[in-house]
Amino acid sequence: MKDLSNENIIHVKKNDMEYIQFRRLLEYKNLVHCYTLSANNFDVAGNDTMEDKKKTVIDNYNKLANALQIDVNSIIRPYQTHTTNVEEVKNVPQKIDIFENYKDIDGLITNLNNVALSLGYADCTPIFLYDYNKDVIGNTHSGWKGTLGCIAKCAIEKMKNVYNSNPQDIIACIGPCIKKCHFEVKDDVYEMFFNKFNYTKRICDIIEKTSNGTYKIDTTLINKLLLLEAGLKEENIIDSNICTACNCDIMHSYRMRGDSAGRNTAIISYRSQEAIV
Repeated sequence: MKDLSNENIIHVKKNDMEYIQFRRLLEYKNLVHCYTLSANNFDVAGNDTMEDKKKTVIDNYNKLANALQIDVNSIIRPYQTHTTNVEEVKNVPQKIDIFENYKDIDGLITNLNNVALSLGYADCTPIFLYDYNKDVIGNTHSGWKGTLGCIAKCAIEKMKNVYNSNPQDIIACIGPCIKKCHFEVKDDVYEMFFNKFNYTKRICDIIEKTSNGTYKIDTTLINKLLLLEAGLKEENIIDSNICTACNCDIMHSYRMRGDSAGRNTAIISYRSQEAIV
């Protein structure tokens, strides 16, 4: 069986669950996180398929909560629409919240204990955020539109404004996503990225022209540059170095599977001492 473990990641196989975790975040015993794989048809569904798959999704969230030893009723899953909207979670949910109270939201932050922030992905970039000084957590969904809109910086700004977080104290872990090797686009998308990020002086690293006249774009590099601009330390930006398209046999990938693709989830929670089993 394939093992995705590397210097930054461990691949966990627990009962009928498979997921990856960041070695850096595992250093904090109260912090719980993972990015799920599609093993055993694990799927938390996208916006357009949620109603059809709701029972399966709830069953899968229950399996995940059991594996991570968190309360399934603590999970919040917003209705994602590729925005740059980052919402503060101010209240601990009383039951699992899927699409109920968070609409058109692609990023969540909170300083509450025992709240699990969950977002769905099928090639888009997950970014786990953790302020280890103030125990503030964040989760962002940065698709190509969100990357153009700089949602990573929006999330850091929100953490600064709401919780007075110092970017120097924030760890950002970039989960599996479509990498430059597979994110191939035509002139229209190329022009948007070129115009937006040419100022970085890294455009030759960000965009590569192919022999057939298309372009390959490195959205992971863009997000790293945005996080550096937001004030994070380079050593606190950790990349999974995993491409969802390259690993579509064990991860949901929209680029490779189209409308039949399911959704992986990135989930993060800060457990109170009493909740640790």
